[in-house]
This record gives sequence, C-alpha cells and structure tokens, in this order.
Amino acid sequence: MFGFDDKIKFGNQKNDLLAVGELLIDMIAAEYDENFESQTFNKFFGGSPSNIAMNVKKLGIHSLVASAVGEDGLGSYLINQLRKMDIDTSGIQRAKYSTSMVVLTKSTATPVPIFYRGADYHLAFNSVLNESLMNSKIVHFSCWPISMEPVRHTIEKVIEIARNNHILVGFDPNYHPMIWQNGEDGIEYVKSIIGKVDVIKPSEDDAERLFGKDTHENQMKKFLDLGAKLVIMTLGKEGAIVSNGIETLKYSSLATKVIDTTGAGDAFWSGFYTAAIKGYTIKDAISLGFAVSAYQLKYTGAVVDLPKLEAIKEQYGL
Repeated sequence: MFGFDDKIKFGNQKNDLLAVGELLIDMIAAEYDENFESQTFNKFFGGSPSNIAMNVKKLGIHSLVASAVGEDGLGSYLINQLRKMDIDTSGIQRAKYSTSMVVLTKSTATPVPIFYRGADYHLAFNSVLNESLMNSKIVHFSCWPISMEPVRHTIEKVIEIARNNHILVGFDPNYHPMIWQNGEDGIEYVKSIIGKVDVIKPSEDDAERLFGKDTHENQMKKFLDLGAKLVIMTLGKEGAIVSNGIETLKYSSLATKVIDTTGAGDAFWSGFYTAAIKGYTIKDAISLGFAVSAYQLKYTGAVVDLPKLEAIKEQYGL
C-alpha cells in the first residue's frame, strides 16, 4: 500500500523515468476559440509521456523516451528537441508513416483536440526498449499507445516486465473515444489495465468518459475497486481528491493564473515523479505536482521552460 507519509522505495537503476508512447506535434490555436475558427495555429513539441520526460529533466532528474515518429521533417524536429535537452534519443524509432499530430483549441478550461495518427502506434518492443526499461526506476504511459495495435502489445510487454522487476508503473487513463478504432470497446480495455499499474491519475473528464457522471467519491471507488493502488483524480480549479484505498485526501489548486491548460496534467505528473525520486513523501510529492502544474498553466504549450523543482517548491511556499 502507498502510505501518504511514506516515501516510495526505488531500485538503484541509473535512469529515473522511462516514458513510453506518443511523441507528436501539438498544433495549438493562437486565439481562444472552441470551434477551430482561429486562422493561426502554432507548432509545439507534444505527446504526454514525451512532455513528462522533457519536464522532469528540467526539474532535475534523468529521463528516457521510447516512441516512434515518421521519417519526415516533423519527426526530425521532435528528435532534435529531445537532443537539445540532452535526452538520449536511441529509443526513438523512425516509422514509414507520417509523424502523428494533434490540433488543439487554446483554452483556459479543457482544450478540444482533433487527432491525426500515423507513426506513433508503430512503436515495437526491441532490445533498446528492454534495456531502457530495465535501467529505469519508473515507467510511464498513457491511453494513446494502448488504443491501437501493434504498440498495444509493446505496452503489455512493458507492464509485464516492469511488474516482474519492481519498477514503478504510472498510467494516465486519458481515454478519448476518437483515438480508438471504430467498433472496439476501449473503455473495457482501459479498465482491464488499471489493476496492473501502481499510480493512476485520471482527470474528472477521464473518469466521466470511463464511468459516466457520478460524485468524485464514487468515481474514486470505481478506480479502487478495479485494483488501483494510488488514485489521484484532478479536478481542475477545484484541486484533486487522492486515495490509497484506506485514506482519502483533498488538495486545493495552487494555480493563480491560467493562460493555457495544455499539458497541465503532464506537468503534475512531472512534479510528482521528480519529487518521489528526490525522496519526498507521497503527500508532499502530490503537493509539488500541483506546484509544477500551477507554474505550467501560466504559459502556452505542453513544454515550457521549467526551473528546478526546488525553485518551484520555494516559489509556492511548500
């Protein structure tokens, strides 16, 4: 069980976090607009796990990325962005498909996405990925890679190996029906994964897509009943509700200024993982996750120029 006053115990692997899954382009509207009527869209580095890998490196721990991009200019751009952060790109595979892209509204609430998928779901399990996994303390993935074959098989193998080798598994259950193939019951598959991971962070929207409308407490119980060990359900400006199955805590949001919500959840994960690796208790790691998210919300795009975790901790008085 994850006691809130406990610190997570990790192995002595050289790498801290391995992010497995989508590496893609975010095209975000220049103006606030829910109907895609903006005439200008700006290009940003994107893909939830890859965002987290970039963020934690800035916050002060080591990261690796395993993903697939196209043999095109956008794929090269994404790889170069990782190299600029001195992140090893040997785990990035080049596929004979276009680099995946998400077009997004600019929003202070929840951005509206349109998905264009190509290379991302062709990530194969190979010796480089296996070595990266075995050398990492944490592995993280989202719903993107489990939503399509052949990368779903890759993630299933990653989970199996991680569980057998006591590697912490984090899962972002960001279910969206548009990323699943027509006719497939993605909701039931996501539910089947929940009991196989250690930490899960659904948003309020994620929970509603998976279970329908309900109270926050009932939504948390549904995740726990499926075998979740530590559930952190973020509630936007209302903060979060957190449970380990025995105790439930509520957190208030630290955000005072919201420019764009793209990547806010990734920023939370980044702060939480970095704090856990640095030896903070789970309770404090969650608070620091909110501090990093609050910092992120002041900027546009999923990856911003984050300072070290200690500077954010001091800025938010934690």
